[in-house]
Amino acid sequence: MAAYQKRWGGLVLPPALQYDGGPKYLDPDSPESDSAGWWFEAGMQRTAVPYSFMISPSGEFGIQAGRWAPLHATVEGWVESLALAHHVSMCAKQVTRLVGDDVNGIELDGYEPVREVMGLADTWWRGSDSLVALYTGEAMSLEFPKGRIALIYSGLDEWGLRGGVEVGDG
Repeated sequence: MAAYQKRWGGLVLPPALQYDGGPKYLDPDSPESDSAGWWFEAGMQRTAVPYSFMISPSGEFGIQAGRWAPLHATVEGWVESLALAHHVSMCAKQVTRLVGDDVNGIELDGYEPVREVMGLADTWWRGSDSLVALYTGEAMSLEFPKGRIALIYSGLDEWGLRGGVEVGDG
């Protein structure tokens, strides 16, 4: 918790497009332990949601309700996903939202994972002119498969797809 507080403590975040905005700022709280080790809250929620934003003993960022759903392998992955969501929402010519079983119809052949978000339950995929964000954390944690959400950002140019990162800089 001390290392988390030193690196992330007090960082105010923009609202997440999912998870009712996510935590407003990062600030560890409520440590608890189990057989896997120590867990702690990542920060206070913006709104009343049926789960807590947590950091696992192995450093994953996720939500805890009925079940643990690791959203990203690290806090950095969560922060990168927020930045990417805000960037691409300003650049896309069209955004398509799919919910529940409609998510099954997404074809990701020809897409590559966006490594920077270190996605676990939530992943991002980059195509030739589009980005796809898959959000499955609430569905996993609340055991509610219809809670899966996909956002398809299409009509992107190179700036929309990659921002200020040169291809190969990764």
